[in-house]
Amino acid sequence: MTAASPLAGHRTIVVGGSTGIGRGIADAWAAAGAEVIVCSRRRPTGAGAERLGWEHVDLTDPELTRSRLRRLAADPVNAVCFSSVHYGARRAPFSDVREQEWRDQLEVNTTGLWLTLAATLPALRAAAPGLFLGVSSEVAFNAGPGRSGYAASKAAAKALLDSVAQEEDSTRVRIVQVLPAGMVDSPGIRSRRPADFDYSSYMRPADFAAVATELAATAGDKHHGDCLVVGDNGQWWSAYDSAPVSQSRPVRR
Repeated sequence: MTAASPLAGHRTIVVGGSTGIGRGIADAWAAAGAEVIVCSRRRPTGAGAERLGWEHVDLTDPELTRSRLRRLAADPVNAVCFSSVHYGARRAPFSDVREQEWRDQLEVNTTGLWLTLAATLPALRAAAPGLFLGVSSEVAFNAGPGRSGYAASKAAAKALLDSVAQEEDSTRVRIVQVLPAGMVDSPGIRSRRPADFDYSSYMRPADFAAVATELAATAGDKHHGDCLVVGDNGQWWSAYDSAPVSQSRPVRR
């Protein structure tokens, strides 16, 4: 390990790392010298993609997910990030949301996390200490109109990681969550916005580079069980010291 490559020799997995916050974390870990394997439905593209390994994983296919992740975690892993997310088609009142959308949100946001933990915790324990990094959302703290399924599934995911953090020996595995202080410019968000939308006030996936690199380099030392809010300047703080601001807004019927 060197100052230029603090993660040299580290083996890492990013579930949901082809775009968005997960991609920002995957790129940061690769830039810091780690071997990074992205697990996603689509292969990472664009600048920096050549530094990322890729495995096709579809979280709506539990058998595929289970087998691929178990194979990848057959050897010790230093850090795992879970960043996959299913937002839903749009913000809408509960009565306007199809049951299938609810099931898809649970399958990806909550069950996908459960499957990832089950497959990778043994490998992280073998690294002693390994880091499990979960990407959360302010909605897990605040709920909000028009986002009932997303809020419920992300709150369940946060509670799952909070619970596992209390079970795990922090000398073997450390569990940390991160979330953005504001909206993040990503393909998933862009698919839900008008073509002429102004993203100049939005955060970027690269805003997560500093916190992701430090957490991986220290295996989450001093942050086990914490949930860190990340700002657009790359700074971060505990959500339990300063709660994340709600991004909810009234929903038009």
